[in-house]
Amino acid sequence: MSLAGESKLLLLLLIANGAPIIAAALCGARWAWPLDGGRVLADGQRLFGTTKTWRGLLAAVLMTGSGALLLGVPAAVGALIGLLAMAGDLLSSFIKRRLGRPSSSMMLGLDQVPEALLPLLAVREAFALDAPAIVVTVIAFLLLDLLLSQVLYRLGIRQRPY
Repeated sequence: MSLAGESKLLLLLLIANGAPIIAAALCGARWAWPLDGGRVLADGQRLFGTTKTWRGLLAAVLMTGSGALLLGVPAAVGALIGLLAMAGDLLSSFIKRRLGRPSSSMMLGLDQVPEALLPLLAVREAFALDAPAIVVTVIAFLLLDLLLSQVLYRLGIRQRPY
């Protein structure tokens, strides 16, 4: 895998994970229908939480697909990256709710690794990713996610500085 290819993937992961935040900042409460429909499980916690919305999922898929086109990557690949990044985010939220953590609370690693790892595993053959490239990209995503979270917080786009 070339550095340019890894950079494109990293940028697409950042788009996928930033799209719901940007959509929430732009739309406020409009179209913020919860993915879990408000469902509470036997442990008394929501399935995913209040911040996991259909709007965020749609924003991630559409914006990542569009970003992929701009980077010379097929839109379908970008949309898949967006969808699987959100699947990783939902998995993280599900686990955090089972641990009794509130919605939007931060758990280092759990919040970043599934969001990056699931999409990278799905596109590893198309991008000729080997295990070291996947590990480096996941670590780079984790570090950039933490840095950009601070920037978005300072700009008033994100509500918490992770």
